[in-house]
Amino acid sequence: MNKVVLVRYGEIFLKGKNRKFFEDCLKNNIQNALLGLNCAVFKISGRFMVEGYNPKDEQRIINIIIKQAGVFSVSPATCIDTDKEQIIGLVKELTEDEVGTFKVVTNRADKTFQPNSMEFSRQLGGVILKNNNDLKVDVVNPEFVVNIDIRENKKTYIFTKTFMGVGGMPVGSAGKGLLLLSGGIDSPVAGFMMAKRGTKLQALHFHSFPYTSELARLKVEELAGKIADYNAGDLEIYMCPMTHYQEEINKNCRNIYNITLLRRAMFRIAERLCKEKGLQMIITGENLGQVASQTIESMTVVGNVVEDIQIMRPLVAFDKQEIIEVSKKIDTYEISIRPYEDCCTVFVPDTPVTKPRLENVIEEEKKLNFEELIDEAYSKIEVVTIKNS
Repeated sequence: MNKVVLVRYGEIFLKGKNRKFFEDCLKNNIQNALLGLNCAVFKISGRFMVEGYNPKDEQRIINIIIKQAGVFSVSPATCIDTDKEQIIGLVKELTEDEVGTFKVVTNRADKTFQPNSMEFSRQLGGVILKNNNDLKVDVVNPEFVVNIDIRENKKTYIFTKTFMGVGGMPVGSAGKGLLLLSGGIDSPVAGFMMAKRGTKLQALHFHSFPYTSELARLKVEELAGKIADYNAGDLEIYMCPMTHYQEEINKNCRNIYNITLLRRAMFRIAERLCKEKGLQMIITGENLGQVASQTIESMTVVGNVVEDIQIMRPLVAFDKQEIIEVSKKIDTYEISIRPYEDCCTVFVPDTPVTKPRLENVIEEEKKLNFEELIDEAYSKIEVVTIKNS
């Protein structure tokens, strides 16, 4: 008898001959996320299994695994040899102190085991009722389910609890992307959405110290820790100073273009970093029409500077409340609403341009030593590696 954690995957099952690639990717992500915990991850038919851990770490292991993209569900289970009498004995032991309603579900991957799944579930239900008078059968809406997973490896896994994962595809199976991470609500959610679709994330954060505080930076690092939970256990952040650039904009350019010019510089830096680090996409938390810099005209003019890298905007059509709900689900909302400013709140005009024309923006950029300022900011980038929270 052995305590294990069973891990099931969902969408990966839809893959054909390349399914092994996705399975290996998910296994590696789970192993990376569990670094520091004394346990081993094994592949069994249609499942992963974690074993060899300290029982005190079981819930922590579950909490980590359910945040790995590609995981459908997780169950703490007891593993025994596939033997009818052993199964009956363990089921009696697991249910002897339970009260309420239940049902038994048998999954018989090993077709050599007899009787069949439905018959064995009925037999076990009878055993449980005979052994515990405080239980009743309810096959429609039971208070708990006794699961019997009989696998081809001649092992049976028995469990009564299941924790749902985030689903999606394993991080790293759909390329690598650079998340423009601010301290707001939207960008962490955008990162989560792309990680869930298999993108391995790195992040780029722009700051304007001393106009933005050290607390604002710490806030971003804390957000990064939450994102790392869904990014196979880590997140590398590139911290880029924009202070001098913003001061030059504010001094030399028309005030209404401050945000547009700032964001064009950000995207130039982001594309340069992607090319240097081999990243395939820039990911933003932009949401159509939410603020002045996110009108279609603004997004077009800003995105115009990116020539060779794909810009991904996973939240572009989301309702704000939908974004907030996801941020609460991934535990970033309370961090995001802390009142520490980011660089986009520095030198903000009272009436920013909402429908900028490209030719006008280019004329404003001519008032700056544009390339020199970009080079200066890029040369001062610092790298911080954040581990899962």
